[in-house]
Amino acid sequence: MNMHIAERNALPDEPPIRRVFRDVIVDRMAGLQPPQAAMLFQSSVDPLWTDDRFFLGDFYNEILHQDTCQPGTADGVPLLAVLAVDDRVPPQQRFEAINLLFSTATAADRHLADCWPNSPRHADPESEDRAREAVRSCAPDLLARWAAECPAVRLALAGLAVAFPTARTLPALTPRLRGFVEQHPPGTDIGDYVRFILVLAAENNDQTFATVESLTNTYWESTSRGAPAPARALHLLGQMMNRVKTGLTRSRPRE
Repeated sequence: MNMHIAERNALPDEPPIRRVFRDVIVDRMAGLQPPQAAMLFQSSVDPLWTDDRFFLGDFYNEILHQDTCQPGTADGVPLLAVLAVDDRVPPQQRFEAINLLFSTATAADRHLADCWPNSPRHADPESEDRAREAVRSCAPDLLARWAAECPAVRLALAGLAVAFPTARTLPALTPRLRGFVEQHPPGTDIGDYVRFILVLAAENNDQTFATVESLTNTYWESTSRGAPAPARALHLLGQMMNRVKTGLTRSRPRE
């Protein structure tokens, strides 16, 4: 969708985060823009967007609709990627953008684990594959920002790193997460999350399976033991990342 450069002046009653997103997209995606960007440039404000939260819910749902990949999902991935690397976007929303990229990339596996032994409803394998590859293509640039990012966003980046494991990124997670392990004991949301990421980074199938069993037998939504272990692990990791996100939202992390 070829969109002209929009006026940067705020519209009356416009959610502030919409203006921030629009400025970032204008600066970083001049020219051809994904269809989902239209929500940032329309000349009227939806009366239901009474604050940032309502606007963000609609905006993110345009990209990953009710946690399912559709034909246009891959097109929206670059929007999330540029929002996730721009410091004008608050840390909470950079975390959310990366979390949504993780959800997009792992949709097929997470739904498989959740529905096993039945087939996931509304599955679209072609769209899921395209969306996953779109996320894979932008993952290196996102992970390269680790040193510049705040602790909250690093937590999201760690989840993305194990979703796309490489011989370079996996070993780097142990020193990078050491501070989180020292500060957050087992039994806390962040403590369990980072320890599980380190288990996944070790790529030990038996340890992964045992950890998935241990954690889902406590308070996480479990999956069928017959489901593929990698899918179960991503299903669990997605839940844990969402729990961490909720905690960070309450605490309003700052740079």
